[in-house]
Amino acid sequence: MIVIVVFVGTALLAMVVPTSAGSGRDTADTVNWPHFRFDEKHTGYQPFETTLDSKTIQSAGFLWYDYLGGELVDMSSAAVVDGIAYIGEFDGNFAAYSADGCGSDDCQDFLWAAELTTIYDSPTVANGIVYIGSQTDFNDGSLKLNAFAASGCGQQICSPLWRGDAGPVSSASSPVVWKRWVFIGGGDGNLYAFKAAGCGKALCKPKWKGQMGQATESTPVVYKGTLLIGNTDGKRYAFNAAGCGAKICAPLWSADTHNANYNSSPAVANGIVYVAGSHALSAIDANGCGAKTCDPLWQAVDNNLYFDGSPAVANGYAFIGVESQVNVYDAKGCGKKVCNPIAILSGSGMQDAVISSPTVANGVVYVGRNSGELLAWPVSCVKTGGCYEIWKGVLDDPLVTSSPTVVNGKIYIGGSDHGFGGRLYVFGLSQ
Repeated sequence: MIVIVVFVGTALLAMVVPTSAGSGRDTADTVNWPHFRFDEKHTGYQPFETTLDSKTIQSAGFLWYDYLGGELVDMSSAAVVDGIAYIGEFDGNFAAYSADGCGSDDCQDFLWAAELTTIYDSPTVANGIVYIGSQTDFNDGSLKLNAFAASGCGQQICSPLWRGDAGPVSSASSPVVWKRWVFIGGGDGNLYAFKAAGCGKALCKPKWKGQMGQATESTPVVYKGTLLIGNTDGKRYAFNAAGCGAKICAPLWSADTHNANYNSSPAVANGIVYVAGSHALSAIDANGCGAKTCDPLWQAVDNNLYFDGSPAVANGYAFIGVESQVNVYDAKGCGKKVCNPIAILSGSGMQDAVISSPTVANGVVYVGRNSGELLAWPVSCVKTGGCYEIWKGVLDDPLVTSSPTVVNGKIYIGGSDHGFGGRLYVFGLSQ
C-alpha cells in the first residue's frame, strides 16, 4: 500500500493507492471487502474476521459516522479496500473515507468525493478502479456506470475516468468485475458488459448486452464463466460471461422461480445458486439442467410474507430476511421441493422490515432493520431453532436498507441523520 499526501488549497488529503482488490486477507492484519456481498460468489460470508465474535460483539458500540450530505443512504453498502471505505448516497454523493475514522465520532471530511445523481447500488473496487452505478442526472433517468481512480484525482471533487451508457432506465444493480469485463444490470431489462479499462473515451458504449424479460435490480455473479442474475419476471438468467460474439446475447438458460425478483442478488455455494423472490427463496443448480428452462432444486415458500434482500450462505445454512425476521434454511435443502425454515432469528422491540441483506462473520449474523437498528445473532442458536438478538446498534433514522460490511473488527453500514444527510455508521469495540 502506498500513501500519498497532497495539499489541495489549505486542505491536507491522504490518498491511499490500492495494490490489490481481491476479497479476503490482504496482509496478516488487513482484510479487504471489495464489493457487495464480499466474495466473488457473493455469499455474504466473511471468514477472516477475528476481533468480533458472539462474545465480543456484546461489548461493541458506536464508533463514528462519516457524513455524506444529501438525504440518506438507501441500499448502497460500503466497500472497504486498503484502508479506504467507499459508499454512495441517494442524492448522488459518492465518497471515499479513511476506514479508520478521523479521531472524532463525527467525521465530516472525505478523502475525495464525486457529485453524481441518485445512487441505489454499491461500489466495486478492482485493479485500482472503483465503479459505481448512478442515474445520469436529475433530468435524465438513464443508467450510467461510473469509473474512478480508487485513490482519487488529487483534488477533493473528482470526475469519472469514464462513464458507461447502461440503458435508459436506472437500477439498483451493483457493478461486478470479472477478468477484463465489468457488468451491471439495467432497469430496461438488459445486462450491460463493458471493458473494465474503459474505451479511451469519456462515454463508453457496452461491448455487448444480454437480453432478459423485464427490468432487473439484481447484482450479477459470475460462476465458472457463467454470469447469473435475477429479474423481475421471476426468472434467473445465465449468460456466457465472455459474451457470444455479437452485440446482443441471448441467455444460455434460465430458471423460473415464479416469484418476481425486485432487489435480490444471487449467491453461489457448492454449485448451488440461491436467490430470493417476493415470496420464495430458490435454490438452483448453478450449472443448469441441460435444458433452456430449469426448475429450482428446492424452494422455501411463504405466500403471506415477503422475502427481501440477498441471501447469505455460510456454515451450511442459507440466511434471508423475511418481513421483520431472518429465516434460516439448511443449504442442502430438506429432500423435498418445498422446505421450511430450520430456525428464525427474531429481533426485540419495534417489528419493522428487514430489507438489508444478512452478513455472516466469525459465528455472528448481522442485518439492518427498518427500526433504525443493526442486529446481531450467534450462528450457534440456529441449532436450537433460533433466538433473539444478542446485540443491537442504533442509527439515527429508521430506514436501514444498507447491508453490513464486517471487516477488520468494524461494522460499516449506511444510514441517515433523520433524513437530513447520508451517513456511513461504524460500530466496533472501543479502543
